[in-house]
Amino acid sequence: MKKVLVVYYSQTGQAKEIADSVINPLKSEFEITFEKLKSKEPYPFPWKGMSFFQVLPESVKEIPCEFEPFGFDPDKNFDLIILAFQVWYLSPSIPISSFLQTQEAKKVVQGKPVITIQGNRNMWVMSQERIKKRIYDLGGNLVGNIVLTDKNPNLVSVITITRWMMKGKKHGDGLYGKLFPPAGISEKDIIKSEKLGKVILDSFRENDLSGLQKRLVDMGAVKINPVLASIEKRGLKIFNIWANLILKKGSYGDKKRERRLKFFKYYLFAVIYLISPIVSLLFYIFFAINPRYKNKLVEYYSSNAIKFN
Repeated sequence: MKKVLVVYYSQTGQAKEIADSVINPLKSEFEITFEKLKSKEPYPFPWKGMSFFQVLPESVKEIPCEFEPFGFDPDKNFDLIILAFQVWYLSPSIPISSFLQTQEAKKVVQGKPVITIQGNRNMWVMSQERIKKRIYDLGGNLVGNIVLTDKNPNLVSVITITRWMMKGKKHGDGLYGKLFPPAGISEKDIIKSEKLGKVILDSFRENDLSGLQKRLVDMGAVKINPVLASIEKRGLKIFNIWANLILKKGSYGDKKRERRLKFFKYYLFAVIYLISPIVSLLFYIFFAINPRYKNKLVEYYSSNAIKFN
């Protein structure tokens, strides 16, 4: 049997649930090894107080955390590597970016096909760009990307995901439960993602992974919103400025950083609720005027290429 290593990080269990659905069709013909990433200093869930804002600089700058010992054998010859993760601050969550900076990752990824699976709110392309580069730098071959997102309106999903992160409650109750949907990706979409696993299985049976990404895109595995992608690209540059500013006050968890983190918190929510709608409208008009550029952007971010001019 072919061997698959599934490396994942999940606080809520959603990333694992998505990965399980996608790989379900592979189980009859593949030996599956799961590796849940466990940092030596666990990140809290639910997040309390300023704890979620504390991870901003390390997320954006991809400063690695330390791990508990891995359970998989890095010397084992895996036929496929699957990475399942989420986005923190337009960047790969710290555990997944940290894993790709380890010697164990270099051993298992080098020369192997890799598939990425993401479960996010709505912004993920800048995170994927950084993951792409790390995979290629390790000598891996990114053959597929699957992204599931929260399909609720932007301002609604901000409220529901914030409540989930801070209270640990995916489903609402009382009046809140009547007004707002469950947080995160819908169970229906997670269940439907199993069909993407069948595409992966067929590609292996045909011994041809070169066209896998196109087949996945045709099945709806990746949907690019050029407006959000453009906002992300500029947003990440601003997050880098904030990260550098906050790091001057200390490393992760240092209380000396909290004053600047509070300013960032106010900035973030002002951007989401006040500035983003205006910027979105401007980009919408821009792409209406420049459809060729829009199509080029969508084509690139749907692919596994690593450079867009």
